[in-house]
Amino acid sequence: MADIIALLLPFFGLIFIGYLAAKVTKQPAEALGWMNTFIIYAALPALFFKLVSRTPVEQLTRADFIFGEIAATYLVFLLLFLIGFFIRRNSFEDCTIQAFAGSYGNIGYMGPGLALLAFGEAAAVPVALIVCFENAAHFVVAPAMMAVAGEDRRPVVQVVLEIARKVILHPFIISTALGFCFAAFGFRPHDSVQRLIDYLAQAAAPCALFAMGVTLALRPIKRVPLEIGYIAVAKLILLPITTYTVLSLIGNFEPVWIYSATLLSALPTATNVFVISQQYGIWQERASASILIITAASVLTLPVLLYLIHSGALPPDLVP
Repeated sequence: MADIIALLLPFFGLIFIGYLAAKVTKQPAEALGWMNTFIIYAALPALFFKLVSRTPVEQLTRADFIFGEIAATYLVFLLLFLIGFFIRRNSFEDCTIQAFAGSYGNIGYMGPGLALLAFGEAAAVPVALIVCFENAAHFVVAPAMMAVAGEDRRPVVQVVLEIARKVILHPFIISTALGFCFAAFGFRPHDSVQRLIDYLAQAAAPCALFAMGVTLALRPIKRVPLEIGYIAVAKLILLPITTYTVLSLIGNFEPVWIYSATLLSALPTATNVFVISQQYGIWQERASASILIITAASVLTLPVLLYLIHSGALPPDLVP
């Protein structure tokens, strides 16, 4: 367990440093804008391109893995939505944000660095595929659900075009697609270009985690949602169990693929959930509180999961 704690300490340490820096310096939220731009448009795309471009192309076409991981995510999404709508009697749009809070993990900022550190370069492909395709799915589902709820009053054609634009032009997806092309045709960037890509990729995890800590500090808890108890359990416990079970049942994947997907499913709620809630003016303070509380709780749950994996207590496949 000491090794697991040592593994996680740099990650949560960087988040804490960002949190502390925001509290001490009291910079405005706008000061974080350019760092987020660097992370989303330069550092993380460079990391995804680097990982994917060096991978044999046959490993990049595992549709069964992609659909299985997304299916597991949306099984939990659906469960939370139904609980909120039929048991808690919340509004359609509130239930949508609650469901995202319990199923949309911080896979972009925390996923690549943590999975690569925990499982090595073999985790590169499953992580890149999950980040790309799951984010694409969320970009589609969020506006579609809000359109159904009536919160997005734009014409249907405009909504569809906006969804397509977000999916096609997102830097994570563009960089992964470019990496796939390089892998398929055996291209390699010039040495000078590769060094630039390496520099950017190395900055991805530290900058992303620091920025995440700053973001958490700038969104203090003002209103704790009554639903936080079961949402936190769904995000940190139920979702990784569901992902692990679904992937074990549908295919024979390498252990590192199963473990990487399970680890990413166990990450705390993505800050993008607050962005979605803010965009539509729904459940904003409670979304912010949910992110902070679930992130704090993950300090306890992630070491347990990694211990189960590294100790061999969690087999690589339920159905060998």
